[in-house]
Amino acid sequence: MKKFALAVTTLLATSPLFAQQIKIGDNAGAVTFEEYEPKSTLIVPGKVITRAKFPFIDIHNHQWDMGSKEDLRKLITEMDKMNMGIMVNLSGRGFNQDEAKSTAGLVKQIDAVKTNYPTRFAVFTNIDFSKISEPGWTTNAVKTLEDDVKLRGAKGLKIYKSLGFNVTDNGKVVAVDDPRIDPIWKKAGELGIPVLIHTADPSSFWDPVNAQNERWLELKTHPGRKRDASGGKDFTWEQLIEQQHNVFRKNPKTIFINAHMGWFPNNLAKLDSLMDAFPNMYVEIGAVIAELGRQPRNAQKFFIKRQDRILFGKDSWVPDEYQTYFRVLESEDEYFPYHKKYHAYWKMYGLGLPDEVLKKVYYKNALKIVPGLDKSQFPK
Repeated sequence: MKKFALAVTTLLATSPLFAQQIKIGDNAGAVTFEEYEPKSTLIVPGKVITRAKFPFIDIHNHQWDMGSKEDLRKLITEMDKMNMGIMVNLSGRGFNQDEAKSTAGLVKQIDAVKTNYPTRFAVFTNIDFSKISEPGWTTNAVKTLEDDVKLRGAKGLKIYKSLGFNVTDNGKVVAVDDPRIDPIWKKAGELGIPVLIHTADPSSFWDPVNAQNERWLELKTHPGRKRDASGGKDFTWEQLIEQQHNVFRKNPKTIFINAHMGWFPNNLAKLDSLMDAFPNMYVEIGAVIAELGRQPRNAQKFFIKRQDRILFGKDSWVPDEYQTYFRVLESEDEYFPYHKKYHAYWKMYGLGLPDEVLKKVYYKNALKIVPGLDKSQFPK
């Protein structure tokens, strides 16, 4: 029987028809993983959601042109389409290391908002860490923060991920919990403003770029995102996360908004334990909706449990991409696409959050912790 099977296999393999089929198959299958984008044949209920069910506050946005009425009008047009009530621009000072110029830019933005759309935007300020090694840096930074809030009208403080990555002192990377920064965290608490802090990146960025790395495609298409702490020059992912947590622990009177769910959206049990450990820590969902959309039942439980400390955030300003967020949060749809394959090659599922939870995520929690926002445009 074995000899017969072998003979049949040999005959098929050497036949012209079989060879032709293999050739056709090879040509048709010459598709790379990057190109492979199959159209689903699954027919299930569901539809794209282009407008949020309730007006919402985007706590995590970055804008670089907000200094004129025309700039703001363009944003308002897109915001109104999707039912965005307030946009928080985290880049008030941007990355400018010239304090006079960054102050002028911050004031220009805030003045344009006050003059034209005072209820629709909020601007956060930033800290310039480039001179951290200079004498008096801490005192000057604290004074600038206080003036930005009390005199210029900033509503909060945004810390970029450059702290822990690119901020150096004599060639050595400065830790997120460096003691020279402690008075800044304390001052934010005294001023009653939240600190939205982005520390590290997804842990997979530190892992080998191989077939087991879930972020392989992103690292292949964006190689600059790869991190390497093996030489001792940079911090490991675990070290950066611990440094951030040390800041939360040492400053219980300051409210921190942990950007990107603290890079634990793929481990909600761990994130849940951290929210117990740090009552002053809120989280926002910018750039991690793909993690939530692949675990709808688990994520729904987490959102219901932690509904008072989760905020809506998007990060990059691409208006069409908000549709994914609305659909994941609001619907019970199944197996629908994410908007960016290199972030998530898997499909999304809706969490179907209750209205009261949606309202807290969309606007109530932000209104609670960001001072001076107009509450009248939101349902009670």
